[in-house]
This record gives sequence, structure tokens and C-alpha cells, in this order.
Amino acid sequence: MKTLILEDENNIREILSIVVGDFTEDISFATNIKEAKELVNQNQFDFAILDLRLPDGSGIEVLEEIRRNNQDTDVLIVTAFASSDTAVKAMKLGAYDYIPKPFNINDLRLKIRNVYEKYNLEKKLKEAKSSEIEDIIGESPAIQQVKKLIQKVAPYDTNILILGESGTGKEVTAKAIHKLSKRKEKPFVAINCASLPADLLESELFGYEKGAFTGADSNKKGLIEAAHGGTLFLDEIGDMPYELQAKLLRFLEEMKIRPLGSTREINVDVRVIAATNKDLEKLIEEGKFREDLYYRLSSIIITLPPLRERKEDIPLLVQHLLKQIIQKYGKEINKIDPEFINYLMQHEFKGNIRELKNLLEKAVLLADDDVLTATLFTENKQPLVNLEIGEEGIDLKQVLNDIEKELLMKALERTKGNKTKAAELLGLTFREFRYRLSKYINTPQSKNLSN
Repeated sequence: MKTLILEDENNIREILSIVVGDFTEDISFATNIKEAKELVNQNQFDFAILDLRLPDGSGIEVLEEIRRNNQDTDVLIVTAFASSDTAVKAMKLGAYDYIPKPFNINDLRLKIRNVYEKYNLEKKLKEAKSSEIEDIIGESPAIQQVKKLIQKVAPYDTNILILGESGTGKEVTAKAIHKLSKRKEKPFVAINCASLPADLLESELFGYEKGAFTGADSNKKGLIEAAHGGTLFLDEIGDMPYELQAKLLRFLEEMKIRPLGSTREINVDVRVIAATNKDLEKLIEEGKFREDLYYRLSSIIITLPPLRERKEDIPLLVQHLLKQIIQKYGKEINKIDPEFINYLMQHEFKGNIRELKNLLEKAVLLADDDVLTATLFTENKQPLVNLEIGEEGIDLKQVLNDIEKELLMKALERTKGNKTKAAELLGLTFREFRYRLSKYINTPQSKNLSN
């Protein structure tokens, strides 16, 4: 980490160099504004510690020079006047933090360590993004093994089965395979096999012709045909109705489809990637999944590790996901307290990356300033319902209904009545959300809501 220290007092400069020296040996020193500006124009610094008041001017001038040369440099301000206009201006210009004189050595070390850890996280994130599979974040041995397998099989048209718990990133993995394949310029079409009943799923996959059934007022191209030349992603394949599996198998064997109500067959060229969180071999034993379809889909199997087995990737995932969340909600988050990361590292994450993203969204929305701290979780952790059971007992069904209704309404309030976005907040498909909401649709709060 290349560091600049601007300080005219010898004893303070010596203290700063000792503390910074614990983290990096690449340190440059300046005792006045002129020297500092020359160094900034000759070098790209990762970190700068600037005294605000010097004999020949203000450290603000150097900060402005740094910003003209490198927007990514973290700057720590050292000042005897922390509440002065210049200190405030320094923070507005993007200074990372400040420390007042006389400073406590432990406070100084903590602030410098925070910058150093932030620098290392961002460096690792850049390295991860520079690899071919930029959408799959992580450097753990488990995820590196997944990346290597993806790189090996992506160029070939073989069918792939992705296994993993809910929230481990199966669709992200499928998209990464598509991007690395020769089909990357063609469509990537995804469908969740668990979200639709058998007859509707069949028409969505294979399409239909006008008059094929009541309500079929015109011809409709199926998703398989829509994916022609590209990749078809069948999510939650383990939930595909058994009666539809035979028709899917026939398509995989012949690469031809016949839309509902049609006598003509259409040749289709697609690569099929399927995914599930179910144990397909167990479903085969129970007679719920076709063995021949399983072998047709599983030419290559990619198993995604749960987040609890690669917790060392959590800091990188936090950096990656926070950028998406900050952009989504338009909030400023400039600092992450180390205890915030420590809290996440202790979490079990049964919902994997999806749960991590939900926790980060909660933290960003609850933050009163631009800092994420562990207290955002601990101080706001309140039970949804009183779990005490009195002598008279409780109506469990009613309690669960009340919880469901409250969460549905809160999600709708958050999204100003947009059901699609509300479903995303609760980790539901739009149809699942609409079904659950229909149980309470006559309540006053749920009237006149937009889709």
C-alpha cells in the first residue's frame, strides 16, 4: 500500500511512520505543501495522511491535488481543529476519516488498520473481477474449484446440472457458463419449473397455437424456441411435474418441439442447463423423477458450496453486493466497521448468499449515516411475534397468518404497492406473492394496489 505522510512536526511524523510501518514499508514523506504536491504528481498513492495546517498553506490543497490525480486514494486528515471549516471541507472532498491532535495511539492504529483492511479487500475484489468469471465472487478453495470446472466445460455444448442449496447462486452460475460459451451472443432464457402448474408450464416451454385451449387467442412462441441458438436454464428442475418430464426428455433427445395444438415440429438448437436444490437420486427412488431424464441432464454436474463452507469469501461478497444495493437505493455508504464484518462472519447463513444480500439491504436501509456497524443488527433485532404461550394456549395458524400478513403489507409499503418488487424483498416469485396476498386481499390495507 503506497502511502504519503504530510506532517511538518518531527515527533508526530515519526509516530505516524512507525504506525503506518506496521502495515506497509512503501512510505513517502513531505514536510510542506510544495513537496507533497510534487510527490502526488509523480506517484499514485493508495493512502495519504495529511496535516491540515502547515507553514506554507493547508493540507486541503494537497487533498484537492490528490483528487485530481486519483479518486481512489484514501485520505486521513490530522488536525488540531476537528470542528473547523477546513476539517468539514476535507470530509466533503472525500477524506476517509480524520483524527484530532493530540491523538491516542490506539485510535490512530485502528483508523490506519481500517484503511489497510479496506485496501486489501478492494484489491482482492479487483483481482476476482479481473478473472474470466467475474460474476462469481470468491477466492476460497471451494469456489475456485467451481470456477475451474466452469472454465473447462463452458465452451462445450454438453448439458449441465447445477446442484446447491437455495440461495447459493445457481442462476448466476448458469449465466456465467453462458457468457463463457460460444452462445454468449444469443439469448439466455430462464424459467422456474416450481412456479407454474403442469399445464401452464408446458405451454410456457413449448408454446401453443391459436385455439389450442380456451383463452389461446393467438399463436405464442415457447421459451424453448425463444432460446434458439442460446441457452435454456431450467431452474428447480426437481419440481417439474412428472407428467411433463417425458415431453422434456423427448425434446432433449430429438431437439424438436411441437407447440400445443400444432401438428408441426420445430427444430431448435439450445444448450440446456438445469438446476435444483433437491436430491434427484432420492426423487428417482420415490418415483417422482425420471431416471432417464436425470442422466440426460447430468452430463456434467456442478455442485455449489453453501456459504457456511466458504465464509472467507464473505468480505468480498459484501463489497460486491453493497455496490448493487447502494445503487438500488441511492444511499451513501463510505465506511464499514470491522465489527460489521465480524458479525457477518459469525452468522450461520442458512439462506446463503440470498440471505447475506437481504441482511445487507436491511443494514443499508437502517443506517442513519454513511457507516455500517454491527449495531444495525443487534439494536434493531426484535421478534416478529411474542413466543410466550399462556395458560389458555394460542391459535398457531392465526399467529402464522398474522406474521405473513404483516410482512406482505410491510413489503408493499416499502415498494409503494409494487407487487413484483415486494415479492423480491421477501424472496418469493411474483406468483407466490400474489397467491399469499390473495388470502388477505379483502383487507383495507391491500385494496387498490398496483402490480
